[in-house]
Amino acid sequence: MGEGEGRFSGEEYDRHHALKTAALERVLGPMHGLVGHAIIPYYVGGAVDMYYFPDVTEGTACVTMELIQPDGTGPLPSDAGTYELIAFTRHKVGDPSSAAAFKAIERRLCGIFTTVGRYSTSATLKAGETCEVPARNGPNHCLVFDEFTNAQRRFQIEDRVHGLLLCIEVFRQEMEFGMEHGSGILLERLKSQGAYPYSDLDRAPVV
Repeated sequence: MGEGEGRFSGEEYDRHHALKTAALERVLGPMHGLVGHAIIPYYVGGAVDMYYFPDVTEGTACVTMELIQPDGTGPLPSDAGTYELIAFTRHKVGDPSSAAAFKAIERRLCGIFTTVGRYSTSATLKAGETCEVPARNGPNHCLVFDEFTNAQRRFQIEDRVHGLLLCIEVFRQEMEFGMEHGSGILLERLKSQGAYPYSDLDRAPVV
């Protein structure tokens, strides 16, 4: 269920979920069998569920599936239309050797996705923008957005094309650099130093 709970039947949600899964797998490869289900559902004020795609990069893509509704509505449309959120970690889902590190960043990304997802219904979020997300404990999360695309496959559910808004957690000094000099320059630096598109902060700042 999503934020539009009550507007659609259970059958409509189930059908849309299956179609969305297939659409995401066309773009990102097979979805992992493990799902990070929230104890309290997103549509009643809880956290988003987390879905994992281990084949798109050397690590794992974490993706939401509760923002776009069966009728195509959801977040206020960005340049790429309505969208789900995506973020990357270098850690592999299901890898026992990095289970603790994966859990730590996955929980952090879940909190970011939940806050950004709710904010997206009242504000237009676009690639190239920066954002500061309150953290439950410790300093706020600093983000830069980009559009994630697959040159060969579009994120299309039936006749509707949607977007994937990439959330990259960065250091505060990097976010401030992007705000001052332009996020395009920041993104290029992240790419040139191998930090893009990951949200892992166990690295040196690029600025």
